[in-house]
Amino acid sequence: MKTVYHNADQRGKANHGWLQANHSFSFANYYDPERMNFGALRVLNDDTIAPGMGFGTHPHDNMEIITIPLEGDLEHKDSMGNIGFINEGEIQVMSAGTGVFHS
Repeated sequence: MKTVYHNADQRGKANHGWLQANHSFSFANYYDPERMNFGALRVLNDDTIAPGMGFGTHPHDNMEIITIPLEGDLEHKDSMGNIGFINEGEIQVMSAGTGVFHS
């Protein structure tokens, strides 16, 4: 297996006010042709979300989404009617399958 090392301070960064995002691979407005993916892994973001804020409802398909709140809790809702909280230190694994909307 190939070993690749990237310093955390060399990740792509985005400041949206309510969201401080660090991108390990090319994502949104951050593009680095040397950092497109690692095998099947295409997105690995480290996001800090301001209290009371969050991502609006948006779609995904054909992917697994893993959420791990390191500090604080996150409310999660999806188009399948699931509503709940992901508490600090817990792990949520969501399979988007043929398509899901979530926030």
